[in-house]
Parts: sequence; structure tokens; C-alpha cells
Amino acid sequence: MMRHLLHSNPSMASLSPPLHQSPLSFSSPKPPLSLISLVFSLPRRSLSTAASSPQTPHVSVHHNSSQYGYAGGIGVSGDGSKVLLKGMKYSELENWVQLQGYRPGQALMLWKRLYGNNIWAHHSDELEGLNKDFKKMLCENAEFKALSLKEILTASDGTRKILFTLEDDLVIETVVIPCDRGRTTVCVSSQVGCAMNCQFCYTGRMGLKRHLTAAEIVEQAVFARRLLTSEVGSITNVVFMGMGEPLHNIDNVIKATEIMVHDQGLYFSPRKVTVSTSGLVPQLRRFLRESNCALAVSLNATTDEVRNWIMPINRKYKLGLLLQTLREELRLKHNYKVLFEYVMLSGVNDSIEDAKRLIDLVQDIPCKINLISFNPHSGSQFRPTSEAKMIEFRNVLAEA
Repeated sequence: MMRHLLHSNPSMASLSPPLHQSPLSFSSPKPPLSLISLVFSLPRRSLSTAASSPQTPHVSVHHNSSQYGYAGGIGVSGDGSKVLLKGMKYSELENWVQLQGYRPGQALMLWKRLYGNNIWAHHSDELEGLNKDFKKMLCENAEFKALSLKEILTASDGTRKILFTLEDDLVIETVVIPCDRGRTTVCVSSQVGCAMNCQFCYTGRMGLKRHLTAAEIVEQAVFARRLLTSEVGSITNVVFMGMGEPLHNIDNVIKATEIMVHDQGLYFSPRKVTVSTSGLVPQLRRFLRESNCALAVSLNATTDEVRNWIMPINRKYKLGLLLQTLREELRLKHNYKVLFEYVMLSGVNDSIEDAKRLIDLVQDIPCKINLISFNPHSGSQFRPTSEAKMIEFRNVLAEA
């Protein structure tokens, strides 16, 4: 039985604005894939390639890898003189406000002006309703912005790519993707560059410059709402599929998601905040245990041999370990599905045998599968699978 799913996936890491096209979705009525919705995405400018040779990425979690310091878990500016307001969870903001000698109610009023009430304040002049002494204290001790707007580029389909400059002059990108039925998605970056070196991903060519702070991640969503809500309507979804491997920066990513879903602020539904990963197993396990937000796993191959080549992280965390971890963890979560992203590369991972192996691989894992058309980049060693072959691949999955 066919049904439309209106699922949008702007990709894993792209320096080109994705062009949204509504995918077709199929739900399989028969076991063992009764929990799988097969999502087929038509071509879009959402992925580009790296021509560099594959290397096994060294993966570790750097807690304080940006230019910002941390005082008692609260992000502070580069010179250490001011706190970053958008780097604090509500409980942290409330504690900090009280340490400055003010009532907890002032923290709630400030929080709502930073994230709610269609204000999305960027400076103290926008804090109407707060007393003068409190605003003066904020000016002296806090930073409202972690990002500076560099440029907004608009594609023919209405997709916007926003370029931001960071305090250390590095540049990141955020993509806003308008969809039908009133849903708009913001695709945020979690790092400057990426250490994973996936062979089809443009950002992998940069290497990892640094992690983004929680404030830098959150402010991408705040900026998107502030700048574009009047043009594209309500921004309802967040996907961590911009620059970087989100779970490589897990501390700041989890903190950012907690800020995003707070019911007195941005108030995104946890099910509409999706964090993507190439398959960092320990961090994936932690994410599933600590967060109720959605998870997307970039699978992209059905054998270790192919995945070792196109996604070097697989040399450390094999397919079997990755999928068994998902089986174990999802048994502990109620009514939760993981999204498998599968970028189709001609002659690499798009055979009928791959489709059949994919069915076996995801056995007993509540999931959706998103087939993504690869967009070649200059110098790419890969080519996109034809639309006809993508449909054939999809049909094998749908008939399982």
C-alpha cells in the first residue's frame, strides 16, 4: 500500500543548498519489514564528493575544542569575560541569573525573549519588559550572539543557504528547506569541517577545524526563525545534517537539542529534531539513552568491504556492531524508529543484491530507509544511480 510521507532529508554534509523534492514513501504490510517505511528521494543538489583517498578517521570526543571556554558548564566568550546566553540550558541560565542577584522569574522572561514570543532577541534593546538594572547586567556580563550573518543565498525552489562567520573568522552554513503542508526544515552544522572523510561528502575534504559550541549550534535555528519565518512560514523541523559529524561533538549536540526542545523556548518536538551519524557506536548508544530526539544513520553500503572504502569509520565500527547496537538500544525505546540514509552510487552500492542484503541487515530494527540520489562534484570518482535503477532498488525493498 502506498502513502505519501512528506519526509525531507537535506543530506549529511553539503556546501551546496539542497533542492527539495517531495519523496515517495512506501510502507511494507508484510513481516519482517512491517515497521519499515521506504522513502525514495528524487535527485537534488544535496551531496557532493571528496576525491581524497580514504583514511581511517581518528575519532575522539573533545569537550572544549573551540575558542570558547567553559565555566561551570556555561559557555563563555573568547576572552572569558562574558557568558554565552544561548550556550546555557534553562536550568543553567536560571542558576546564573540567581548568582547575579536576580530572581528566577527574570531568567524565564529572558529565556522567552531569546527563544520565544517571536522576538528571538539578539541584543539588549530587544528585551522589552525586563527591568533596566537586569538589562544593564546582561550588557556587562553576557553575549547575545555567537554568530555573525555573512550571506543568504536563495535557490530557485526557495531553499535558502545561510553563511555565518564565527568569532575566529571560520565560516559555517545552515540550510532552510521549505516543504509543502506548512513544514519547513532547518539543517544545522555541528562542526567546522569533518573528520570522518566519507568519500562522497564534500565537507570531508576540509578535515576537522573544530567543534561548534552549543551556542553556535542553537543560534543557527534561532537565526533561521528570526530571518525567514515571515518568508517561509513556521520552521518546524531541525536536522543535524550540515557540516560535521554530530555525534563526534556529542556533548554540545545533546545540549543544543535540549535547548531546542524546551517548551518555554524554541519548542521543537523531539521527534522533529533529527541527529545524523556515520556510525560512531559508543556515542550512538549514549545518544539513544540520553535523548528522545530522532536518529538518522548514514548506512550507504551493505558489506563491510564497500563501507570500509566509502566510509572509513566502518573500519573501526563494523556494520554488524553498528546494527546490533541499534537492535539492542531500540528494544529499550517505545515507539521509536531510526532513519537509515542510503546514498546511491552507480556500480558501488545499487545492485539488486545490495537491495536484498539491505533487507536482511535491517531485520528486526524499527526503521525507515531513505534512498538519496547522489549529486556528483567536480573531480568525483562516483556517479549517481539512474532514476530507473533507484526505482527498481526501491521496489525490491517494498516487496520484501
